[in-house]
Amino acid sequence: MWVLAVLALALVGYPAAAQQVTPQINGDSIPRSLTGQPGDATRGRVIVANRSVGLCLLCHSGPIAEERFQGDLAPSFAGAGSRWSEGQLRLRIVDGSRLNADTIMPAYYRTQGLQRVARSFEGKTILSAAQVEDVVAYLVTLKD
Repeated sequence: MWVLAVLALALVGYPAAAQQVTPQINGDSIPRSLTGQPGDATRGRVIVANRSVGLCLLCHSGPIAEERFQGDLAPSFAGAGSRWSEGQLRLRIVDGSRLNADTIMPAYYRTQGLQRVARSFEGKTILSAAQVEDVVAYLVTLKD
């Protein structure tokens, strides 16, 4: 039940969608926050675990014991904060195809150059800039 309460707080705590920010890519990372603010790791964990928002656990597994049926198609989130920097994680979430053209991971913060997008989602990102920052904040805490 507490998960529902945290989820409700996490999802309604975001302001209305703002104009999309153009991230500044530097090598294999986006070093600066999309919002200019650090994300919230608690909200990020909720997004990662939620099967209606991020769908992360469809392909990834992670140290979220209460979530059953985690994926094994992509790297585990365990130790993500030790393997990648904050900026590297941000680029992987924003648009992983910048690092691997053959990735099956969705570009969570890209609207251009996508294929087979439902009309109701055209021009919209999957996650807001604030949600991207929250997921990044959570993943960098995963050191083991």
